[in-house]
Amino acid sequence: MYWGKIIGTLAGLATLKPLLAAAGFLLGHQFDRGFAERYQRIREQDERVVSLGDSFVRALFRCMGHLAKIDGRVTEDEIRAARAVMHRIGLGPAQIRNAIACFNDGKKPGFDPVAEAGRLARSGARKAEERRVFVRLLLEVSLSKSGLAREERAVIWDICTALGIGRVDLAQLEAMIRAQKGFRQSPAGDVDAAKLSAAYQTLGIDATATNAEIKTAYRRLMNRSHPDKIAATNPGADALAEADRRTRELLAAYELLKVRRSIR
Repeated sequence: MYWGKIIGTLAGLATLKPLLAAAGFLLGHQFDRGFAERYQRIREQDERVVSLGDSFVRALFRCMGHLAKIDGRVTEDEIRAARAVMHRIGLGPAQIRNAIACFNDGKKPGFDPVAEAGRLARSGARKAEERRVFVRLLLEVSLSKSGLAREERAVIWDICTALGIGRVDLAQLEAMIRAQKGFRQSPAGDVDAAKLSAAYQTLGIDATATNAEIKTAYRRLMNRSHPDKIAATNPGADALAEADRRTRELLAAYELLKVRRSIR
């Protein structure tokens, strides 16, 4: 990551003072280093996000619904992003229905997202990293559309204040999510999306499948295709080779989805 160094140096150069340019470079370097460290921690948190409690999930989707509705309408991009969050944190069918109900509760007039965040913060079980996960997941939905309304940004900051999240943390989270969004819209992101689509097709499911459904599809297909399962039928060399190829294909697809969906 190098944007902090570039921006800091350019800001210093604009003053026509070399010392300020050097100071800008150093400040930018500190921002980049902090951003990189935070990005690594967030990647590690993705592996643990499935352990979040019911109170966390209720507060998350209520606040998410409020932010989505704050500009008057909920976009298709926000709905898709919210559903993607539901799947990534490992919600089952009943939990998804509850999350949707919470999302709709948050859209109702009179809902107070700051009070909701405050209750979550006072629950005593919310660690600092879980609070950052909370804000990151909110931002993923809010930033999924083309722009972020001023009122929505103000409410996000109020939620951060209630959770003890500072402005630097918020800026780093937003920068990371925007960078990820830019990657998904790039040629490399198109290739990545194609790989995910192929993995779903290999398992015979679509992207709306729950984590439990993905596990079931994988186990069912492996049970049919594994060479050890067909050995009793005395298959020929070609059949064994095809079973081996299919087994490796299924395993690769499942491992990819395990990482992207935080499946345990």
